[in-house]
Amino acid sequence: MQTLLVNNALDHGLKVRVMTLPDAFIDQDKPERAYAKAGRDAAGIVAAAFEALNKRGPARLARR
Repeated sequence: MQTLLVNNALDHGLKVRVMTLPDAFIDQDKPERAYAKAGRDAAGIVAAAFEALNKRGPARLARR
């Protein structure tokens, strides 16, 4: 992120979304389930990318 800022890459329409884990309690589970609950699994990442581009993602990856 710092490199993008220093090189003015964010000044010309580059879209960046920081995907951190939420500051909320997530029940212990397998890591892949915990990431899915937080929306940080593959489907959540794809959904965030399409949202950043203001586009609809593939129907099979739509979040429930």
